[in-house]
Amino acid sequence: MKIIFSERCLEYGSWHIESPHRVRKAYEVLRQEGYEFLTPTPASEEDVLRVHAQEYVNKLKSGLLADADTPAYEGIYEYARLAAGGAILAAQTNGFSLMRPPGHHAGRGGAALGAHTRGFCYLNNIAIAVKYINRPALILDIDGHHGNGTQEIFQGYTDVTYISLHRYPNYPGTGLTSVGNCLNYPLWADCGEEEYLKTLKDALQNCKSNRFEVVAVSAGFDTYRGDLASLNLTESTYRKIGRLIKSLNKPTFFVLEGGYLGEELGRSIHNLITGFEET
Repeated sequence: MKIIFSERCLEYGSWHIESPHRVRKAYEVLRQEGYEFLTPTPASEEDVLRVHAQEYVNKLKSGLLADADTPAYEGIYEYARLAAGGAILAAQTNGFSLMRPPGHHAGRGGAALGAHTRGFCYLNNIAIAVKYINRPALILDIDGHHGNGTQEIFQGYTDVTYISLHRYPNYPGTGLTSVGNCLNYPLWADCGEEEYLKTLKDALQNCKSNRFEVVAVSAGFDTYRGDLASLNLTESTYRKIGRLIKSLNKPTFFVLEGGYLGEELGRSIHNLITGFEET
């Protein structure tokens, strides 16, 4: 599997918990493992506007839109377009986008489903990629936080199924129940591998009758033990998650969301890909 990466995504936010450090360390691990890397180009504004409202895009461009979690970094709209372009390239190549900023908390017009912040997210990368490829899709969100932005964008769609496994109670306070095509599986903090894998198996089984041609994975790793949304998972857990995703037997791509422990993030990504690529 090819990794989508540009060093430009390391140019901002060194003081923030969603920092260049986490992606830089992950990149170093994956480079040592011998992965091939592809460089993305920014998503076009047309790509962005398939998902986000023009008014919201204008505010991002202005540099005046900020909240407690999501600063108005200089040039952030361009960095966000590059991350969205990474997701599109991952979709085109069945690859893994190792880009920041993440995206799944960004709704059509900003903060989503009543949340007060955008949770480090500016543009919804995976939503932009799914809209770009324009094929029936299963979006599987394995980040430890509910992807409230992704749910808001796709809720009610007949050709997109959204599944989220996430820690609850936790930010953003959404995803306690399922709504139509959006299937939510809240889990208690530090529930552990056995409970997590059982829930994931059930979730994938429940959607097998749905019509989808592509699997898009919001690949968050803050479920790792001790991370920001810990479910007490280990590197080997992600290998098992990869195998379960592979069992769907569909073209699949991955887009980085959370995961803040640097080297552990890189090893967890490697394990996820290894499990997915096992025959």
